[in-house]
Parts: sequence; structure tokens; C-alpha cells
Amino acid sequence: MRRIILALLLSLALPVAAQSTPPKKLVPIPEPPEMPLPAPSSGTEQDAPLEPQVTIVKRGEDTVEEYRSNGRLYMIKVIPRIGLPYYLIDNRGDGTFATRSDMDQGIRPPMWVIHQF
Repeated sequence: MRRIILALLLSLALPVAAQSTPPKKLVPIPEPPEMPLPAPSSGTEQDAPLEPQVTIVKRGEDTVEEYRSNGRLYMIKVIPRIGLPYYLIDNRGDGTFATRSDMDQGIRPPMWVIHQF
């Protein structure tokens, strides 16, 4: 019985003894260099083609906003003096615009241009 207790105490004492001696040749890790900040103009040059060009035109008492991407008209927002604004959207890219209002609950998946030929 004494041998079992002695073996248990020694098995518990060995990890403590191993932790008390630090490794001999430790070298501190150098601090990582600071990353240079990108130039402020570099991000806007790349994102410029992604931003839509919006042209606002007053037609009588209505306001018409034309949204273009790469020079192609893809959406028109009509804001009448009386009533809710509505949208005309070119879903297929063929120049045919379909009506869409804020009250429309139809589900339309997001569509992005991935590649153009």
C-alpha cells in the first residue's frame, strides 16, 4: 500500500519539477513590423467603376433619378410630387424597363455582373 501511495506522489511531483526549470536558450520574439497604410487615392480608383452614376432631372413637378453603371442605364427612380416613388428597372439588360414600387412584395434575387465580354 505504501508503495502505491509513494508512486502516486512521485507521479504528481514529476510534472511540477519539470515546470520549475525554465528552458535555457530562450530568444524573445521580435515585434512584427507595422503595416504601411494604403494611399487614400488607391482605393477610390479601383472602386470608381463600381459606383453608379446618378443623374437627377426635374420633369415638371416630378423628379427623375437615372442610375447608370459603365454608361448603361439600368434603373430609373421616379419621385412624383404627389404619391409614392416608383422604380423602372432593366432586369435583362435589353432596354426594357419593368415597374417596381415600394409596396411590391415580390422576391427578386440580387443580380451582379460577374464578367462582361
